[in-house]
Amino acid sequence: MLAADRPHTRERDPGPGVVLAVLGLVVAATCLLPLGYVVVSSAQLGAGEAVDFLVRPRVGQLLWNTTRLLVAGVGLSVVIGVGCAWLVVRTNLRAGHLWHGVLAAPLAVPAFVNGYGWVSTTHAVQSYGGAVLVVSLSYYPLVYLPTVAALRRLDPGLEEVAAALGHGPVASFARVVLPAISPAVLGGALLVGLHLLGEYGALQILNYPTLTTGILDQYRTSFNGPAATLLALVLVAFCLLLLGVELLARGRRRHSRVGSGVSRTATRVRLGAWSPVVLTGVGGLVVLALGVPLASLGRWLVRGASTEFPLGDLVAATGTTVGLALAGGVVATIAALPVAWLAVRHRGLFATTLERSVYPANALPGIVVALALVTVSIRSVPALYQTVPLLVLGYVILFLPRAVVSVRGTLELAPPVLEDVARSLGCSDAAAARRVTLPLVLPGLGASLALVSLAVSTELTATLLLSPIGTSTLATEFWQKAYSVEYGAAAPYAALLILLSIPATWLLSRAANSSGLRSALRPLGAVS
Repeated sequence: MLAADRPHTRERDPGPGVVLAVLGLVVAATCLLPLGYVVVSSAQLGAGEAVDFLVRPRVGQLLWNTTRLLVAGVGLSVVIGVGCAWLVVRTNLRAGHLWHGVLAAPLAVPAFVNGYGWVSTTHAVQSYGGAVLVVSLSYYPLVYLPTVAALRRLDPGLEEVAAALGHGPVASFARVVLPAISPAVLGGALLVGLHLLGEYGALQILNYPTLTTGILDQYRTSFNGPAATLLALVLVAFCLLLLGVELLARGRRRHSRVGSGVSRTATRVRLGAWSPVVLTGVGGLVVLALGVPLASLGRWLVRGASTEFPLGDLVAATGTTVGLALAGGVVATIAALPVAWLAVRHRGLFATTLERSVYPANALPGIVVALALVTVSIRSVPALYQTVPLLVLGYVILFLPRAVVSVRGTLELAPPVLEDVARSLGCSDAAAARRVTLPLVLPGLGASLALVSLAVSTELTATLLLSPIGTSTLATEFWQKAYSVEYGAAAPYAALLILLSIPATWLLSRAANSSGLRSALRPLGAVS
């Protein structure tokens, strides 16, 4: 039974421990550093000057472009992600397991590589419609994968009850399935929205100006820090709006349950005469999301006049990218644990505030986060300037929301009553968490590591500013070549980026296809 369908019967929450609360505060304070920098820097303009800057027609255009891209990009990503997840999990779509892997594969193609593939094929995508198409094709897997995982964990008995009451597949999905999987859908939509707010590379290639590209242009052309950070403050306002909408839509319902439901799989909806239409639609989506960028990349690798394969540079950039990706993924996952634990196990104003505080930095362009860390390190800890630890810290601040969403999504499904039972059998709080809850959240930890590592391997602006002198990654090398319209020279770096992303994408795809909480009760046997 879903906990949302019954009264909550746990004893009064004793509140988080001191260590857990302190860890959460440290993580939140670190993530708020860039926001503090933005506020302090923007305040240097003064109220009148700030208003005059914000009412400029150019700023209004950037605001409008950002708003409509956000609405259309998130909406289209949700429609594609949820629709494809339902087709794979809840219908008799042929070769469903194969389609699952293919539909998750666009996550291995960075958004700026996708934009590079489309622009080098046709310049018609350098428009609003093209920008919406490219970013949606790049980011819909962030909705698709958690939705697949939620659908596989959902007890099919709920849909059978709805069918017994006379509801058809569409009504059953809208009234029963969608509310039950809403945390996964909302979490994915939030990630897509945050990525669109901070996206730079793809939108710059697509020649679609937004607040993010405007911030970089402001820094590059006039070196006006306060004006650029004022635009960043507007981005933070967008982020807070997204967080508020997601929080209201999520509500306070609990979605954990004891047990794994029935042992059989759900009855699949038969597509019947619609099967050819559905297969054509899904195949067309795959061609747009994978076929176009991969075909373009292959063409430049084979026929590009500027194509070259500097083996030493490629090997060095690959090694640096892998090392930084793993370091960022591990540190971000560890940092996400106390935040997610507080948000799920100790719900309240304190926990909610801490959790929400990790998101605003994700809406800031990487250069703003990097400048904040440069300023703080030079003034407070000069030894950290242009070091790998500072670069990894920048990655953690930028991509911690990915880790928190992944860990929280799994922790939501781990029933707190299991820890209560473990304590009643003599386990301490730490032992109960380690022996009972940790095995249940391992898929979320793996997903967190994979998601953050993917993001780190494709990060551009913060890496350019924070990395030690002489350090280069596949993303920065690709960008330097692509921005100079040396598409052939950029192609080998793009190909290696995709190859490196495949293992993480496979891990995420496999985690989403897992059986959910069927082993939820097994740790209790070890406890007893």
